Amino acid sequence: MTPLRKRMTEDMQLRNYAAKTVENYTRHIGCFARYFGKSPEHLGPEEVRTYQVYLVNEKKASWSSFNQAVCALRFFTGIRYLASGMST
Repeated sequence: MTPLRKRMTEDMQLRNYAAKTVENYTRHIGCFARYFGKSPEHLGPEEVRTYQVYLVNEKKASWSSFNQAVCALRFFTGIRYLASGMST
């Protein structure tokens, strides 16, 4: 488990997220990273937007699936921001 994934999982546990939510958010971030073929820590806001367009236009994701992916990405970017701020 990467340090960033570990931090994300721990932060969701601290916020008392359900185990299934932790699993789903982790899966969505993994799909996001695989779509670009890069670690999610190297992806920024433009890639998030591109991925959202892909989910709607190409994958034809349902609203609930799309919304969960957006929430996972929002949580992840917040955690990444906090983690980067703590390391400086």
